[in-house]
Amino acid sequence: MSNVWEDVPDWGGVGALRLERLTALGASVWELQPGGVNWNHFHHGSEELLIVLRGRPTLRTPEGERVLAEGDVVTFPRGPAGAKEIRNDGDEVARVVIVSTNAVPDVSEYPDVGKVGMRIDDDEWKLFRPSDAVEYYD
Repeated sequence: MSNVWEDVPDWGGVGALRLERLTALGASVWELQPGGVNWNHFHHGSEELLIVLRGRPTLRTPEGERVLAEGDVVTFPRGPAGAKEIRNDGDEVARVVIVSTNAVPDVSEYPDVGKVGMRIDDDEWKLFRPSDAVEYYD
C-alpha cells in the first residue's frame, strides 16, 4: 500500500493534494511541514473555506494572527478582506483542507511580495509584478 503523501509536491515545506473536482467547487488537502508557509494572498474571483485536519497552524489575516486547532473552520471572502497566510510554527506536520469556488478566470494578489497572479485555465497560475504594466499601445 503506497502513501499518497509521497506524491505531494514540496513547495518549500508546503504541498497540496488536489481532490477530484467534478464541478466548480473543489478542495485540496495542504500539508505544511514545520516552518512551511502558504503565502499571504487573496483572490478576486474565488471564495475559500479552511478546515484544520491535523496540527496547530498559525493563520494570519488582516485582523492579525491566531493559532488554529484541529476542527477549526475559517471562511475567506473574495477581495482584500479574505487575505490569509497559513504557517506551521510547530514541530509536527499540519494538514488543512481548503475548499474553493475555483473561479476561472481568477486573479490573486500577494501583498507581501507585490505580485499578482492570474489563473486562465484549470491548472495554471501565472505571476506578474504590477510594476511591469504597460499601456495598451506600448
